[in-house]
Amino acid sequence: MKTETTIQGLSASLNPARAARKIIGFVPTMGNLHEGHLNLVREARKLCDVVVVSIFVNPIQFGPNEDFDSYPRTLEQDQHLLAEVGCDIVFAPTVEQMYGNKPRLTNIAVSDITNDLCGLQRPGHFDGVAVVVTKLFNIVQPNFAFFGQKDFQQLAVIRQFVRDLNIPLEVIGVPITRAEDGLALSSRNGYLSAENRAIAPTIYKTLQTAEAELLAGTALAEVLANMNTTLTAAGFVVDYIEARTPELQKIEQFDQDVVLFVAAKLGATRLIDNLQVKYPAA
Repeated sequence: MKTETTIQGLSASLNPARAARKIIGFVPTMGNLHEGHLNLVREARKLCDVVVVSIFVNPIQFGPNEDFDSYPRTLEQDQHLLAEVGCDIVFAPTVEQMYGNKPRLTNIAVSDITNDLCGLQRPGHFDGVAVVVTKLFNIVQPNFAFFGQKDFQQLAVIRQFVRDLNIPLEVIGVPITRAEDGLALSSRNGYLSAENRAIAPTIYKTLQTAEAELLAGTALAEVLANMNTTLTAAGFVVDYIEARTPELQKIEQFDQDVVLFVAAKLGATRLIDNLQVKYPAA
């Protein structure tokens, strides 16, 4: 496995694969890898001849009061993990390599579907994601790119701008990887105290209960209210609990497939999760 830190170095490493028309798979990450990331690489390995993983903590998707400076940077550990699951090339650029020394005058903004959910609490976040992911797509030029469904809104945003901008690749969404107790894996789980880590799986249990209630005929509004009550009682400070279509359109009743979204703080740690509930076939 190679590690490249420059765009030129990465291009040189990929040129033989491109010349041979090999299928290139790409997994963008911010490092501090866990099983969720490694599962993305495993999925890429199934479909692709060459798998590239980027490790880059992107400054422009962090807000002024967010954790950019303290975000865990564990490159050496990440490299060992990636080698074990079949990654071919790690791309670990500096901020200067990605953004240069001159002011960035170009932005990429996806409207409508970034206005609420996580976009409401994190203004500018999805613009930062769209810019860095587009830059990485241009640098790597993959055939397939793999993203986890835990960040469901992010996945929808990426699919939207790939379609809108005719970026020639296919975006693959990979199901959420969970701990044995159901907690969705996230690098930010490391911020949880031992006490809060024991409480955190309540989010997924609440989503499962909501699914059962919907399938039993409980009204959607009542299901969402029950979720809020349960999580608040468990010690969460709820940011939002929402129901949307898989395309992120608002939905008032359970008459089609629905995605239930939760974002809530436990102590100082903000956790997100979601669950897609299939509408029963007639």
